[in-house]
Amino acid sequence: MSEALAAPRAWLHARPLRRAALGVLVVLLLLFPYIDGNDADIDSLTNAATYAGLALGLNIVVGFAGLLDLGYAAFFAIGAYVYGVLTSFQVMPQWSPFWQPFALLGLVQKMNQGGPDLVHFTLSFWLALPLAALVTAFFGVVFGAPTLRLRGDYLAIVTLGFGEIVPIVARNTPSVTNGAAGLNGVQAPMLFGYNFTVQATPYYYVGLVLVALLMFISFRLRDSRVGRAWMAVREDETAAGTMGVDRTRSKLLAFAIGAAFAGAIGVFFVAKLQTATPDMFGFPVSVMILVMVVLGGMGSVWGVVVGAALLTLLQSWFLPDLTDWLHTLGAAIGNDWLQQIDLARSIELIFGILLVLMMLFRREGLIPAARGAAALSFAAQHVQGVQRGGFDREAAAAALAIPPAGTGNLLEVRGVTVRFGGLVALNKVDVVVPAGGVVAVIGPNGSGKSTLFNVITGLVPAESGSIRFAGTEILGLPPHRILALGLARTFQNIRLFANLSVMQNVLIGQHARLATGAFGAVLRLPRTRAEEARAEARARAIIALFGNRLAPRISQAVSHLSYANRRRVEIARALASQPRLLLLDEPTAGMNPAETLELAEQIKSLHALGLTILLIEHKLDVVTQLADTVIVLDHGEKLAEGRPDQVRRNEEVLRAYLGRAAREALDAA
Repeated sequence: MSEALAAPRAWLHARPLRRAALGVLVVLLLLFPYIDGNDADIDSLTNAATYAGLALGLNIVVGFAGLLDLGYAAFFAIGAYVYGVLTSFQVMPQWSPFWQPFALLGLVQKMNQGGPDLVHFTLSFWLALPLAALVTAFFGVVFGAPTLRLRGDYLAIVTLGFGEIVPIVARNTPSVTNGAAGLNGVQAPMLFGYNFTVQATPYYYVGLVLVALLMFISFRLRDSRVGRAWMAVREDETAAGTMGVDRTRSKLLAFAIGAAFAGAIGVFFVAKLQTATPDMFGFPVSVMILVMVVLGGMGSVWGVVVGAALLTLLQSWFLPDLTDWLHTLGAAIGNDWLQQIDLARSIELIFGILLVLMMLFRREGLIPAARGAAALSFAAQHVQGVQRGGFDREAAAAALAIPPAGTGNLLEVRGVTVRFGGLVALNKVDVVVPAGGVVAVIGPNGSGKSTLFNVITGLVPAESGSIRFAGTEILGLPPHRILALGLARTFQNIRLFANLSVMQNVLIGQHARLATGAFGAVLRLPRTRAEEARAEARARAIIALFGNRLAPRISQAVSHLSYANRRRVEIARALASQPRLLLLDEPTAGMNPAETLELAEQIKSLHALGLTILLIEHKLDVVTQLADTVIVLDHGEKLAEGRPDQVRRNEEVLRAYLGRAAREALDAA
């Protein structure tokens, strides 16, 4: 026991040290302008803060949600032009009484340049930050809605196109953006009557505050229901949908929030430079931000900030200094090539080399998003024994909160036909699962068993038929809505969120039973904290049902677990969704006899608690032990249905499923 508690104790002792280190870093950053005093150095760190903010936004999209965006600089440009157009002298419509209320609010001024009265926009920098964030979030949704159905390379290509379109539009709308010449005379921020003008120090402090705010939002979102949904989509979209995550909505939210970060930083950037040109927001900027995210560690909030700072200072400090040293060396030894080299102009090549090196030697980045849990000691693995005879009834009833089974038929599949091209996977199949019952579906490989599960849970469309769950037609509904009704499943080939911990996987299973959204996650009000505490307590209770199989491994990534334990985690995740009907697709596959017996007893105890179960299983002893009714499929047709002992004696079943040798052995017996 003492060894099992050693790691948490070490962490408790380490936290004050980390806080002290963070405090020292904050003090150094706050005092840097007074320590250094060089405007160029202060401006370099301000630029580092700018790119850190952009990297944090892209980290939402790429690191959290796993969506490859190669045109992220487009949102940066939109935010910059929102503030630039509304504070420069480029767009000046004619004055009319319509503008008088805006003048009273300080958003416009009446001007006269020798002709009719004109409107000069004077939007405050502090109002422009949230306004640009909202505008870019809107464009993120508009752009994402038709494109986020794409995946992988296709999505990357589309985002690349969007990233090229925005600068082209800016270049070809001179009446609004002044075209390729760019906006000039962008208004500098003012605070309590103090004008920032072109001084580096005030922008430096604003940059620090912005980065701190965006980091705070990132941490809050990452450690919430919203962040877990993003990471589930990143790890496995199909499994995320069947666990109640609205995949399209989650991806749109990630795109919108990432775009909002870029829009706010765009306002800061153009206010500091007081000019904006289309060339400032091209494809190289998107690549540079992506390299920062990869270098720091995708999904790591601290990592992307460090990556952005390192690459920005590399470009503004280290490479120019190294170039000067090479010039000096070239002059000393008489080498013309060394005297002409300019490393700063080769920055894109250097970024490419860094990206390749990171992919080869440290894919997780400088500061990985997840730290690997230490290997368990013998004592930790035997803190709690496995409960024989299934789950403890009282503990399981309290942890699972299984809804009442009700009466009648809980699931009715009527005449369902599924085709894949010319292949008929299911042909007018009927399946009825009574409330509180256990129905097993058996059949040879390729008989349509998993297809049946897929069409019930919304992963595969049906050509015809009807599927009613608790009286509601669910055929055609998306997987997350089916899960919300109370129908959960496992997969034949385990589909867990491999890079997430056991705890995170089980928490994602509760996604549809929680209500916290993005604003709630950031504000973390008492109601939100209470909901999250209840979810964590319930997840721990469900994991504890599996004893020392899972309880000591609660913080370990599921990719590090044994096959049998991954099966247990998948079942625990499904149980966390509070299902009325649990679909188990070959749950004992790959388990040894002892593990099979243990899991069969646990499934039996779930049934005793009132959970309705639909089961696919090849091990007939498990089927006989658990099922009230057995349905046999063969080549997409329902071959037989009845009690286990009846099905075992059915001639057609013996021929199609058990084979000739098993039939002869049964006849001899």
